[in-house]
Amino acid sequence: MKRCSWCNEKNEAYVRYHDEEWGVLNLEDPYLFEMLILESFQAGLSWECILNKRKAFRQAFDHFDWRRIQGYGEDKIESLCQDPGIVRNRLKIKAAITNAKVFEEIRQEKGSFRDYLLEFTGGKIFYETHQTHSKLSDALSQDLKKRGMKFVGTTILYAYLQAIGIVNSHEEGCFLYVDPKNQSTRSH
Repeated sequence: MKRCSWCNEKNEAYVRYHDEEWGVLNLEDPYLFEMLILESFQAGLSWECILNKRKAFRQAFDHFDWRRIQGYGEDKIESLCQDPGIVRNRLKIKAAITNAKVFEEIRQEKGSFRDYLLEFTGGKIFYETHQTHSKLSDALSQDLKKRGMKFVGTTILYAYLQAIGIVNSHEEGCFLYVDPKNQSTRSH
């Protein structure tokens, strides 16, 4: 089976992620928050690096429970900074706490993070390849930054939208490729 060129076929977890998760629509708030945190930690690193540490991140960050994360204090931050299983970047750790607070504020305001995202997408799935940002990721980044989120630049958010399936970017030749000429955008 031919896959996207970025998929390291020697890494079983990466192949599974490509085949079963990346580009598959999942708008459940716990998953949306997990991917938001993981994508923010990816900044300046490879996704494969983050994916290889995903299990450790899940343990260290209380299974990505934003309600708990938003209450992390200095002791927990220090503990995370000493955890060799994750990316030990103090700024990114503090950003995860801030982002958990903003995530909950958005949920309170909109009913769910899913509903917030759907305001930007109009309920559509976008089929596009070979891009690192779009008008959608630009707008989402701008709004989340205005709300106080950190490490949510347009490139990070474009990768996030790909991860959660709002943007389907499987490359031509990949067994999961969808021809944009036949799809353009599809509502979900």
